[in-house]
Amino acid sequence: MSKATYPLKLPLSIKEAAARLAKADGVSLNQWIASAVAQKVGAVETAADFLRRKAGAASVEDFSDVLKRVPDGPPETGDELPANWR
Repeated sequence: MSKATYPLKLPLSIKEAAARLAKADGVSLNQWIASAVAQKVGAVETAADFLRRKAGAASVEDFSDVLKRVPDGPPETGDELPANWR
């Protein structure tokens, strides 16, 4: 596995928390951060893949057609826009 160096600047509180968790896991801070980044990358890529599969061959036009079928009327209770919306 090839590796790249990346200078990472973290807020002190995040760095301290990460160091504490790395120590509790018995790994170096570098290893802990690399694992955390890998987990996040996996989660984001999995979510993106899931959404692509769910969308299938749907298009913007398909979405527009669905919206055209929504009845014109007041929103249901709880679905209103906030008073300060703009």
